[in-house]
Amino acid sequence: MQPLVSIIIPVYNSCRLIDQTVQSVRMQSYTNWEAIMIDDCSTDDSYRVLKELESQDSRIKLLRMEKNKGPAVARNVGIANAKGRYIAFLDSDDLWFPEKLEKQIAFMNVKGAALSFTGYQKIDECGFGVGRIVSVPESIDYLGLLNASVIACLTVLYDTKIIGKVLMPESKVEDYGLWLKILKMGYVAHGLNQPLASLRKRRGSVSSNKLRAALWVWRLYRDSERLSLCRSSYHFINYAVRALIKAGI
Repeated sequence: MQPLVSIIIPVYNSCRLIDQTVQSVRMQSYTNWEAIMIDDCSTDDSYRVLKELESQDSRIKLLRMEKNKGPAVARNVGIANAKGRYIAFLDSDDLWFPEKLEKQIAFMNVKGAALSFTGYQKIDECGFGVGRIVSVPESIDYLGLLNASVIACLTVLYDTKIIGKVLMPESKVEDYGLWLKILKMGYVAHGLNQPLASLRKRRGSVSSNKLRAALWVWRLYRDSERLSLCRSSYHFINYAVRALIKAGI
């Protein structure tokens, strides 16, 4: 029998796009999954849409936060309620290719991987490809990841049978912090260099402000990873240079 995959989907004011996201999950060739949607006190029509989606498929489960806490807390609530061997993440405006889970789990079985990630494509707000396929390395360890954030949240799977349930740090770059947290245990993240997901780039999104995001990474090095000023500076320079190259600047 296929191991269960728990898909964590935090939602905040995403009523226009969440149906497309959930349908990309329902289209998976790998069928043994649960989608845990966590409404973070949306102020639009998201909760009504989520209730409708939940009624359409018994594998979809809806949770609602009592107060708006942000994506890190919402994702951790999802992880705490997850029943699956594998934990996956998907934001409420992103999409998966139909074979994403099937190919990635087969890849993890071959590699014996505790954590894996894949390539992806970038799409615009309307869902059209913007001609950018993002490739990923075969593997990366803790020190390598400090120098370059090459793991996209919507592509990750981690195996709780190997590492247990690991929660995201409550920081502004919580996903990056979680990958570092896992790799710091001594694991290596394995990359499947195939585009199996679509990352939607929206104007005005939290991640669209590059300077602010860079400052959050600096705070992660200093506060969460507790790196010295010298080590933080070294890794941050590497991170910044690679980010500029990736952006084509």
